[in-house]
Amino acid sequence: MKKERHVLVVFPHPDDEAFGVSGTIATHIKSGTPVTYACLTLGEMGRNMGNPPFTNRENLPKIRKKELQEAAHVLGIQDLRMLGYRDKTVEFEDEEKLSNHLLSIIHEVNPSLIITFYPGYAVHPDHDATGAGVVRAVSKLAPDARPTLHCVAFSNNCVEELGEADIIHDISPVIDKKLAAIKAHRSQTEFTFKDMAEKLKNQDPQVMARVQFERFWTYKW
Repeated sequence: MKKERHVLVVFPHPDDEAFGVSGTIATHIKSGTPVTYACLTLGEMGRNMGNPPFTNRENLPKIRKKELQEAAHVLGIQDLRMLGYRDKTVEFEDEEKLSNHLLSIIHEVNPSLIITFYPGYAVHPDHDATGAGVVRAVSKLAPDARPTLHCVAFSNNCVEELGEADIIHDISPVIDKKLAAIKAHRSQTEFTFKDMAEKLKNQDPQVMARVQFERFWTYKW
């Protein structure tokens, strides 16, 4: 994994970082690279509130905020930004205001690498809108001043239309941190984590491959 000056991670929801990029984040931090995580919302519209319910709609954002903070602590992220947008409405934000907000963070932290969703290939409207906002923000920079943009994609057509991911990280040396980050988002991952942990214990090849390897597409301008 290339040594970076500073890594900026931009996702819309708490736990977006956990499954797909937490091993990459932990590896960068382990190598001494500072990481800033800008999380747009608190996932307050998440549907998973337990059965029987463990909380209600009013208290869910408080729970998810604490879970996000715990996951950041587990990974070693010291610069966590909660940007205050509302869950499931990112696609309706003023595009110019959103991109300028993200650009202000880019100017401040001066990352050599940004990690976000690939717009159009990330399934959820908030995912796509966040990735598009990052792309617009970076496009405002001169071409020779733009950080590298690594994008997460997982739509059914992503490989067909984008080709295979050009960046694949084996994060097995920090897999314990990745699992701890997933577990930290317990309101959303508790049942999934139990099943995953059991399959990892039994060396299930499909689960091992999904957890051990993190894939990215370098955004082409």
